[in-house]
Amino acid sequence: MSETMTVDQAVFLVQNVYLGTLKNDSRTTKKILEAVPSDKSGYRPDPISKSAIELARHIAAADNRFVESVINGVFDTNPAMIPENVKTPAEIAKWYEGRYAKNFDALSKLPGEQLVKIMDFRGMFQRPAVTFLMMGLHHTIHHRGQLSSYLRCMDAKVPSIYGESYDDAQARKAAQA
Repeated sequence: MSETMTVDQAVFLVQNVYLGTLKNDSRTTKKILEAVPSDKSGYRPDPISKSAIELARHIAAADNRFVESVINGVFDTNPAMIPENVKTPAEIAKWYEGRYAKNFDALSKLPGEQLVKIMDFRGMFQRPAVTFLMMGLHHTIHHRGQLSSYLRCMDAKVPSIYGESYDDAQARKAAQA
């Protein structure tokens, strides 16, 4: 990076751009996690793919990990995050929502100096902490897309993501009939 991000720029990004997007996307993520049927959570489209439950756990943990890394000023590479007793998609969604709400609140109060602190990402590159928020969101969107594509194969309903889904449209039409 040729220029250094200022504290004011970082605070503007978080307060006026990122917080709304992160809040909305966390709601969508929770809906996708909840949509995974417990009795089919072992589904995987290919032997090398993560199962639906593995993907759900990864999404819930990583989405929180990126925000917590910004809050803590260091990227946490510890693979364990979700307690072992959190097993079902509904439990994962509940854990995710509670943890994310706590992290979101802390992020919204984070001082600008913390947002511009240079963080190392697994020895590959260093960036201001604030940039890890969008990196985390993009990571979540990617894996959430994977998981949402599993849903129909598991005979589950696909919730609306960035617009009304087929399943939500059908439910709306049925309710109006």
